[in-house]
Amino acid sequence: MTKGNINVSVENIFPLIKKFLYSDHEIFLRELISNATDATLKLKHLTSIGEAKVEYGNPKLEVKIDKEQKTLRIIDQGIGMTAEEVEKYINQVAFSGAEEFLEKYKDTAKDSGIIGHFGLGFYSAFMVAEKVEILTKSYKDEPAVRWICDGSPEFTLEESTDKTDRGTEIILHIAEDSLEFLEEAKIRELLLKYNKFMPVPIKFGTKTHTLPLPEDAPEDAVAETEEVDNIINNPTPAWTVAPSDLTSEDYMTFYHELYPMQFEEPLFNIHLNVDYPFNLTGILFFPKLSNNLNIEKDKIQLYQNQVYVTDEVKGIVPDFLMLLRGVIDSPDIPLNVSRSYLQADGAVKKISSYITKKVADKMASLINENRADYEQKWNDIKIVIEYGIVTEEKFAEKADKFTLYPTTDGKYFLWNELEEKLKPTQTDKDGNLIILYASNADEQHSYIQSAKDKGYEVLLLDSHIIPHVIQKLETSKEKISFARVDADHVNNLIKKDEPTISKLNETEKESLKKNVEDAVQDKKFTVQLEDLDSNDAPFTITQPEFMRRMKDMQATGGGGMFGMGNLPEMYNLVVNSNSEFANQILKTENAEEKEGLVKHALDLAKLSQNLLKGKDLTDFIQRSYKQLEK
Repeated sequence: MTKGNINVSVENIFPLIKKFLYSDHEIFLRELISNATDATLKLKHLTSIGEAKVEYGNPKLEVKIDKEQKTLRIIDQGIGMTAEEVEKYINQVAFSGAEEFLEKYKDTAKDSGIIGHFGLGFYSAFMVAEKVEILTKSYKDEPAVRWICDGSPEFTLEESTDKTDRGTEIILHIAEDSLEFLEEAKIRELLLKYNKFMPVPIKFGTKTHTLPLPEDAPEDAVAETEEVDNIINNPTPAWTVAPSDLTSEDYMTFYHELYPMQFEEPLFNIHLNVDYPFNLTGILFFPKLSNNLNIEKDKIQLYQNQVYVTDEVKGIVPDFLMLLRGVIDSPDIPLNVSRSYLQADGAVKKISSYITKKVADKMASLINENRADYEQKWNDIKIVIEYGIVTEEKFAEKADKFTLYPTTDGKYFLWNELEEKLKPTQTDKDGNLIILYASNADEQHSYIQSAKDKGYEVLLLDSHIIPHVIQKLETSKEKISFARVDADHVNNLIKKDEPTISKLNETEKESLKKNVEDAVQDKKFTVQLEDLDSNDAPFTITQPEFMRRMKDMQATGGGGMFGMGNLPEMYNLVVNSNSEFANQILKTENAEEKEGLVKHALDLAKLSQNLLKGKDLTDFIQRSYKQLEK
């Protein structure tokens, strides 16, 4: 028997491990399962190249709880260790066996799946155990050994006859403050969280399996049952399979495996697979989003060689794609020593750029393959595309190929199609293309109709971040300008070189403007006289494009840059000086009647913009009923 001290550079590393290295104690199981997986995959590799003269077979891992003995066991059928290897890999803290193995077999072990990242994973066991035993037998023809340590730097190591089969068994004697890890439900939860897609089958107890009845069985026959291993993981998840070997149904099954509480099908998926200049695989799913920006649950999951790391993937995944769901797996993503969070690194930026490009390419192929289907899904994916245009320059450069601009009539245009359609009719006298849009087809119906009467197209742009998208387009494209359809009278939105005919002289106009201003008495409204068609509405309320856009951007976190605080509500009251109603105001001599006419017309204009509320709305309704009684 050997006794000795673990080779550490501080008197007792274990309290440090427990307190500082791993912030979350539950990940001890992830680390030990990862080690067991490594040991199994190492053996697979050595047998495949003929170095290990043993039968690989169909090895599995096993996790066993003994509540009476207060032990938790992790058992593998992998490479095992000799006494010399235990001395080397266990007693010298931070010496990574997997790392050394990879270096030795770097030319052949590239795709073996061995994690080989940290040498401290095993010691996470001491976060929950007061004593740890290792019982291990190497694939080489050497005796089994038992290593025991109680959390001090002292250990014992001796030969053992208790193990005759190849592999390693880790026995954790669970500490009194960690007895929750002897509960079956807790261990199942952790295995499903961290090890659901590990590449080696993991047995956790057994389950009852009902055998199929033979075809000629009588009607009253009872099917037989048998106890079988309960394999808790899926060793070959969809992202590890070649896309050509997967069907649409396979992707859907995997999505629901990832997110069991998601009952809605995703719209489509993007399969990631790159091996240069970094290794990365994964599958991203576009869920039905509409205008929903809630990304708090069911986020993209980050794995490292099929070991779950985190769902906090900011940095690897560009911000705009955080709205998606799915999996990213890469051994090249730099993590801190506990594999709990990302570390800043040049590789991360390259990975983020690759994912951005891959998504842009997928969007372009989808619209080319089935334009009608893409249009049908647009409302559910537009928020991701629009967010990408605003936040990712490389994505924005490609976006014209797959960004749709829907009209209030339900037609969809790509940017080049939109320009071609609008230029003949919606180019103003200065050569600028004016793109009219509405944010709410019902609330802005009268304005939309006025524009359509002129032969103009009106886009329906209704997502939360449209003000930012519009600003981006106006600065990146030449001689285009967006105007919301209720920002002014349509004649002023697209100014043409057309003569205007006025029925009133300048004196009459000044008098009309004063009459209206005296009656309105509201600083929110700026009275503006326009020589419009006599059939146009007498009063129209508009909100200046700049002011409304600033307010919209402020509401989505982008307007504070001007230091304006909360911007005031400001509107233009456009008075049609050519309307019969304008003439009626001028002809009415009774001041009270004149004021009543103006206020009633203002209320009608407010009503059309959903601005008439509370007491003003009640008074308007009562006044309208009284007029009906006359």
